[in-house]
Amino acid sequence: MVANYANNVEFNRLQRSALIVGIVALVIGAAIGVVFGVMPVLFRSYLVGYVFWVGMTLGCLAILLLQHLISGSWGLVIRRLLEAGSRTLLPMAVLFVPIVLGMHDLYIWTHHDLPAENHALIHAVHAKEPYLNIPFFVIRTGIYFLIWFALAYFLNKWSLEQDRTGAARWSDKMNKLSGPGMVIFILAVTFASVDWVMSLNPEWFSTIFGLLVLIGWALSALAFIIATVVILSKYEPLSRVIKPAHLHDLGKLMLAFVMVWAYFSFSQFLIIWSGNLPEETPWYLRRMQGTWGFIGLALVVLHFALPFLLLLSRDLKRNARTIGIVAVGILVMRLVDAVWLIAPSFHYTEEHFSPVANVLYLVIPVGLGGLWVALFAWQLKKRPLVPFNDPKFEKAIEQGHHH
Repeated sequence: MVANYANNVEFNRLQRSALIVGIVALVIGAAIGVVFGVMPVLFRSYLVGYVFWVGMTLGCLAILLLQHLISGSWGLVIRRLLEAGSRTLLPMAVLFVPIVLGMHDLYIWTHHDLPAENHALIHAVHAKEPYLNIPFFVIRTGIYFLIWFALAYFLNKWSLEQDRTGAARWSDKMNKLSGPGMVIFILAVTFASVDWVMSLNPEWFSTIFGLLVLIGWALSALAFIIATVVILSKYEPLSRVIKPAHLHDLGKLMLAFVMVWAYFSFSQFLIIWSGNLPEETPWYLRRMQGTWGFIGLALVVLHFALPFLLLLSRDLKRNARTIGIVAVGILVMRLVDAVWLIAPSFHYTEEHFSPVANVLYLVIPVGLGGLWVALFAWQLKKRPLVPFNDPKFEKAIEQGHHH
């Protein structure tokens, strides 16, 4: 059991470094917002960073639920990392407070003086007022976090009990919770994505948007976990546990997530573009012009086409270095996708996307990322890195050796 905690020195170093980076970046971002008088842009860049990093937490929880449902060997070797990621949920709930404070700069439906010439917007805001209002928005967000926290709490609690006792009944409890838990989780994520992101454009709607956000968050979390596994597999105890077969399974899952994300993205675009409705197409028109158009093309190539082709290779998926590089590349493009989804809702023309905004859309997500990684490292060093007492653990290791 001692070997499980041998990496505490590395975790402490990572935690300190990430925390310093996070605090410094957020202070710089806040200073830019105050000095240059661009507080609205500061709140908007915060929303981009928050949606990305809370998605990392919820993506870890989603994959954890999935692992308990299907009991795959790939999930056992990364369970501790997923659990550590899910335990960052409470601090992320606290970090939602700046979004509540900046709602007037984020959500146009909080304004009383809507543009008189935009009849579609005025009609949409008035029609949706019973749902889109600040008190109900805050209450719904609290409900979402309560649901997610309950799922994360019981999965982590029972996993810890299994570590202490080795009893199979804890696996049964986690498995039974994960079925209905996954359904409730998906519903909460769908409504949260509508509230936090889709409502930035009250006149726009998409029935597949919640699933698109969900698969994007799961892909972000899996890419981060794979990159972390590659780093930690150099040290005990993961150096004895992680085998090429496990990386191969994780690579196949990442390929599946990339394909599903591309399918949902293209389906949404195809349905809206072919429908040619004035309430829907402007959302894509903004993202197909100027710099946003080039970013959208980069997402097609670097978020889907290139990872798809690379992950078809069996040898690449079994090589720690190469699959780690692909995972980091996907993680970078996931952040680009978050900017592409959210920022054009505020910057309708390229001229409004100032150099200051460019800086904030980088600095603030990096700052929040530093805080999240520090929280993740803090949680990760609290428990053994592998669930040795899980009844299925030895079988999972044997499968990795025999593959």
